[in-house]
Amino acid sequence: MSNEPLASLVMAAFTPEGPLSRWDPHFQPRSGQTDMAQAVAETLDQGGALVVEAGTGVGKTFAYLVPALLSGERVLISTATKALQDQLFARDLPGLAQALNLPVRMALLKGRGNYLCTYRLALARHEALLPDRQSVHLLAKVETWAQATRTGDLAEMPGLDERSALLPWITSNRDNCLGSECEHYKTCHVMAARREALAADVVVINHHLFFADLAVRESGMAELLPSVRVAIFDEAHQLNETGVQFMGRQLSSSQLIDLSRDLLVAGLSLARGQADWQGLSAQLELAARDLRLLLGAGDKAGKLAWTSQAPDGLAEADWFAMLDTLQGVCQLLLQALEGALEVAPDFTRLSERVQDMLSQLAAFREPAPLGSVRWVDLGHWARLMQAPLDIAETVRTRMLAAPAAEPSPDEAPDPDPDPDAAPWPDAPARPRSWIFTSATLGDDATLRWFTEPCGLTDARVLKVQSPFNYAKQAVLFVPREVVRPNDPQHTPQVAALAEKIVRALGGRTLVLTTTLRALRQIGETLRQQLADEPGLEVLVQGEGSKRELMDRFRAGDAERQRGCVLVASATFWEGFDVPGEALQAVIIDKLPFPPPNDPMVEARGKRLEAQGRSPFNHYFLPEAVVALKQGAGRLIRRETDKGVLVVCDNRLITTGYGRRLMDALPPMARASSEPALLEGLRRLTKASTTSPTFSDP
Repeated sequence: MSNEPLASLVMAAFTPEGPLSRWDPHFQPRSGQTDMAQAVAETLDQGGALVVEAGTGVGKTFAYLVPALLSGERVLISTATKALQDQLFARDLPGLAQALNLPVRMALLKGRGNYLCTYRLALARHEALLPDRQSVHLLAKVETWAQATRTGDLAEMPGLDERSALLPWITSNRDNCLGSECEHYKTCHVMAARREALAADVVVINHHLFFADLAVRESGMAELLPSVRVAIFDEAHQLNETGVQFMGRQLSSSQLIDLSRDLLVAGLSLARGQADWQGLSAQLELAARDLRLLLGAGDKAGKLAWTSQAPDGLAEADWFAMLDTLQGVCQLLLQALEGALEVAPDFTRLSERVQDMLSQLAAFREPAPLGSVRWVDLGHWARLMQAPLDIAETVRTRMLAAPAAEPSPDEAPDPDPDPDAAPWPDAPARPRSWIFTSATLGDDATLRWFTEPCGLTDARVLKVQSPFNYAKQAVLFVPREVVRPNDPQHTPQVAALAEKIVRALGGRTLVLTTTLRALRQIGETLRQQLADEPGLEVLVQGEGSKRELMDRFRAGDAERQRGCVLVASATFWEGFDVPGEALQAVIIDKLPFPPPNDPMVEARGKRLEAQGRSPFNHYFLPEAVVALKQGAGRLIRRETDKGVLVVCDNRLITTGYGRRLMDALPPMARASSEPALLEGLRRLTKASTTSPTFSDP
């Protein structure tokens, strides 16, 4: 490593004659990218926290990777999505290491559930308890793949859907992993991944794994992830919502079902006859299903508020009777397991899981702690949830203020570490550097939407604008004649406008909805109305994995030179990257305000009221700003892209708060009317070197 200051090395890398230009002939220096890179370099030198909002097209990945690699420090990079995690590890990091001529050791670390567990694979093979015939057939394919895989990363196995019912049978989790007592411990894929992390200079993880580790440390158990000097969080806008999931408590009916299944498998395989394993398993499964039924009929889904002793709408007597039943079954399980503890480590782990469930049940009997909120998630399963309102305290006390001890010079890393131990020794006693970045972190100069709930109000803040020429590349259309979103005719009108746009473009359209009801209604309407369009496919979220839908959308219909239309919600508002002509229109059905009846949303609003602040101005509106920017960000992904953003909510142009939302969007041109919009779209599909006109003649 050169003795030259890091900032100088970084700036030299981004010059027209620098290593990035020599490595990639298409590389062009961008002022925003170099501004961000310089700020990152300064933070790595001095320590402390840096928050960067980098607009689409800035090239923020290179802006933080180049300083991180040139610093020579061990670096932890955390992302919100597996897609970016894989991109960093497989493409960006190796390419930059080659460009900078640096011998960098890299590791990719995912949660346990992403890796094949060879022990549980063996159990599944010998027990005829798989849920269906398809799982039995798929298990045979997994066994063949298991003989050849080096990493055990199930994402590498062809034909294995991330929603497959087989996955719980062939993966481990913190509840059922046997750790060093497992007979497959030496060849464990999770162990191998952590050994690679121990030897690496750069480890790429995700936010879920990071906060799972913090939660483990808090409970006094072994650490999962290292304590390092440089930590970088990309897609940081998801940090708070991810963190609160792990900083509280949860107990689900699916956990109870999993325990009943594991109890049955272990009992019949390893201790047949020592207890009535089938009867005990059936009792626990029945109690789990009764819990779900008590909280709502099987088709009831959503979030159930829990503002008193029992979830809202339930009699306290019925609720505590349910808890008594669950506790009683758990006590019976402990008695049965006590007689089998010496048989195999499986039963020790099962006993620990039952004790943990008893602890959770006892906690849910008591009132929720101050500063937290409780609710019940209802879907196919029921989840009892308790979480803090934000992660500010966790970040301040567990991250920013965490001490960094100097390791002993003669302290060598354990070559055979515990699977739940930190991959690295403690980081050296220099100021830590924390980098948080995303394309959307708020709409004010201090990025308060992000920094306040994340405990980063003292961090250095930098906003870097997108280099795209939105005035020439993109057009915004807000149809005045569409009724307000609370009108029953709103969704049909959105579907009708979407149909016209899809026909004008020959597909190439992403429709983003704020509710699943609108998603289903618009998807069904478009399928019916566009049935006469040959080669034009309507894709709907939920009918395939996210990766499958994205790949299908990008491919379109090459023969007829037509694209697809995708109707989606939730996760497709972000992380959906389709550069080029495959996507030329993004339609948003309404302004994405958070649902006011959501228990977490309601609790955060009440806290603001208690502070004398406006929940609408300080929470609902900033949330809508960030979500709207994320959705709009799907449209323009490179300098040559062109397209239209249609927001079917005239509150954007008819209300006072609409101005704040409008100001948060990129400075696009405006379409003057629906006929002008459609004519401009037709011209957009034709080969042209000039931007089409979207105004009336």
